[in-house]
Amino acid sequence: MDVPLKSPDYSSISKRAKTVPVKYRNPSRGPIAHVVVDATGLKVFGEGEWKTRKHEKEKRRTWRKLHLAVDAATHEVIAAEVSLVNVGDNEVLPTRLNPLRRRLQQVSADGAYDTKEYHKLLRKKRAKPTIPPRSNAGYREDEHPRNDAVSALKNGDLKQWKKDSGYHQRSISETAMYRYKQLISPKL
Repeated sequence: MDVPLKSPDYSSISKRAKTVPVKYRNPSRGPIAHVVVDATGLKVFGEGEWKTRKHEKEKRRTWRKLHLAVDAATHEVIAAEVSLVNVGDNEVLPTRLNPLRRRLQQVSADGAYDTKEYHKLLRKKRAKPTIPPRSNAGYREDEHPRNDAVSALKNGDLKQWKKDSGYHQRSISETAMYRYKQLISPKL
């Protein structure tokens, strides 16, 4: 006698989803001329939020960070990751860029990514970094790609450096964040 299979209910699927890693990779489509990266906060909406609204008690909010890498030419999201709010933007980047099987020519990011590790990763990937230095930045070894930006900062020409280097393309990542929040919502 055949026993009919019962489909799992929501709670079973939810419990299993915590332990099932899902890895999806887009097929490679050749080199990317310019990648822009950024992160944004997403509010976790759950039972605690409902209780806060009902009883009007202040509760510490829970957040996650969405990290995106976007192709500046096509506006396609080529890598994404969600992390805890206490994880630095530059810490997540290697997990987004290392799996890419595409050659990157240039990567633009904000000042949060101006770290030695990040520059080391981009050098390994042979990508030109376009990252404005921090206000107290110093020069690195000769021929370091960051030194041009530091010179521009010290000479008061950072605005022109951003224009010449294509840094303003980074706003495309802000647009991608906006699209995500409009389609999905800024809440998880």
